[in-house]
Amino acid sequence: MKKYQKFIFPTLIVVLLFFIYAIYFKKSDTLGSFTDFDINNSAVKDIRVLVLQDRGIQKDMRGGAVFYASDRNNTVVMISADKIPAGLESSETAILRGHLNRDSFHAHDVLLD
Repeated sequence: MKKYQKFIFPTLIVVLLFFIYAIYFKKSDTLGSFTDFDINNSAVKDIRVLVLQDRGIQKDMRGGAVFYASDRNNTVVMISADKIPAGLESSETAILRGHLNRDSFHAHDVLLD
C-alpha cells in the first residue's frame, strides 16, 4: 500500500494540469465580440468574425483591403487590413489579429478558418 501512496499525489497533479491546459487552450469556434476591445488600447488581440461578403472587399495596391465583418452581437465594423490571404473572398469566417479604432478595426493579420 505504501508503494502506491507515492504515486497518488503526482498523478493528481498531472491530471489537474491536463484539465487546466485543456480548458485554457481549447480552440473556440464561436464568434468573438468587438465589445471586448478598448478603443484607447492599441494592444493586438485576436477575434473570430463573420466576413460580410455581400458588402464586398476593396483591395488596395499594397496587398491590403477594406471589408466589413460582424461579431456575435451582430455589430458590423469596417475592417482595414494590412494584407489579406488568398481565399478571403470565399471564406465565411476569419480570425483578425489587431485592435479597434473609433470607426474601424485595424487588422495587422487576417487568418482563414
